[in-house]
Amino acid sequence: MPDAHPITPIQRLLEVMARLRDSRNGCPWDREQTFETIAPYTIEEAYEVADAIASGDREALKDELGDLLFQVVYYAEMSRETGGFDFDAIAAHEADKMIRRHPHVFGTAEVADAEAQTRNWEAQKVAERAEKAKNAANSAPESVLDGVARALPALIRAEKLTKRAARVGFEWDSINGVLAKIDEELAEVRAEIDTAAPKARLEDELGDLLFAVANLARKLDIDPEAALRGTNDKFTRRFQAIEAALAQRGKTPAESNLAEMDALWNDAKNSER
Repeated sequence: MPDAHPITPIQRLLEVMARLRDSRNGCPWDREQTFETIAPYTIEEAYEVADAIASGDREALKDELGDLLFQVVYYAEMSRETGGFDFDAIAAHEADKMIRRHPHVFGTAEVADAEAQTRNWEAQKVAERAEKAKNAANSAPESVLDGVARALPALIRAEKLTKRAARVGFEWDSINGVLAKIDEELAEVRAEIDTAAPKARLEDELGDLLFAVANLARKLDIDPEAALRGTNDKFTRRFQAIEAALAQRGKTPAESNLAEMDALWNDAKNSER
C-alpha cells in the first residue's frame, strides 16, 4: 500500500542535508563547514544562476537553482543544529515579509503601476529598518545607507549607495554633473600617474573614477554590473576570434605582435556589425 503521506522533495532535501552534517556518519567536509565558509559558495551559485539565465538553457537553470536552494538548506541546518532557526522559520518569515510588502495584493492598498510599487517597496524597507533600529539596544543612528550589503559586487554596491543618497537629495541636477565628475576623477588619476604616486594613492583615485562611472550608470538606468559583464563577454568573444585567426596562420598570440592582433581585433569587431 502506498504511503499516505509521501515525503515532499523539500523534506527529502532537508534530510539529505542533515545526513551530510551527521556527526558520526556524515561527510567530513560538510561537517566542518560554517556560515562563514559557505558564504563564498552562495555568492558563486547566485552568479551561476545568472549565467544559466543568460544562456537561455532552462535545464541548466533548473540545476543551478537547485544548487542555490541547497545553500539555503545548508544555512538552515547549521542553525537548527545549535537551536536556532530552521528552514520552516526562514520560509515563514519570508512569506510574512512578502505579504507585508505587497499590501496591494494581500490587502486593500492600490498602486498605479510597477514604478509605484517600486517606490512603495523601498518605503516599506525604510520603515522596517527604522523599526529595527528603534528596537535594537545601543544601536547607531539610522543611516539611509543601512542595509546595502558590503558583500555585494563593488559596482552594484556603488550604484545602490548613490541611489540611496539620491533619495534624500544628494544628487546632481542633470547627467552633465556626473559626466563632469568623471572628467574630474580621470584628470586626478592622470595626475597621480604623472607624478608616479604610490600605489595606494592610485588605487584611491581609480576607485573614485569607478564610483563616478557607477553613478553614471545609475543616472542612465543601466545596471553597471550587467554592462561590464556584457563587455567582458564581448572581449572574450573577440579575443577568441583573434586566437582562431592566428591558429589558421599557424600561430599563437604569444608568437604574434600587437599590430597583427589589433588588426584581427578590428576584423572581429567589424564582423559583429
